[in-house]
Amino acid sequence: MERNIYEKKPSPCNCLNIRRASQAMTKVYDEFLAPSNLKTSQFALLRHINQLGPVSVSDLAVVIRLDRTTLVRNLKPLEKSGFVEDISTERARSRQLRLTDKGIETYKHSEELWEKAQSFLEEYLGKGNISTFTTLLSKIEALVP
Repeated sequence: MERNIYEKKPSPCNCLNIRRASQAMTKVYDEFLAPSNLKTSQFALLRHINQLGPVSVSDLAVVIRLDRTTLVRNLKPLEKSGFVEDISTERARSRQLRLTDKGIETYKHSEELWEKAQSFLEEYLGKGNISTFTTLLSKIEALVP
């Protein structure tokens, strides 16, 4: 994918720079995922449910690091689109989520697009820089529970 690269002046605030980078990253991934009609956040949910499923909402919230309320709100469009279903029994205390056949098909298609985004970023930043970048992001994330 051919992209314009824009000159940006960094802020003296590290937090603001990271937030701006996060927004830019999300926009780039959303553009790569556009043919699947999924946003990056939706793809991430399908990916985690596919890897963990069936999975409870509580366990998914812990793994994906979202509060339950936000997670439930983000799951609704995926359930409405027929990508995710609750397979828990009527008397179950917690919902058990898994991908439907339609969800698996959509996930597989979108995974190819996600891999293109990953490759683009790796090429743009360089493999060594990606590794360092990921390590630094993990260190930042480790500052909070």
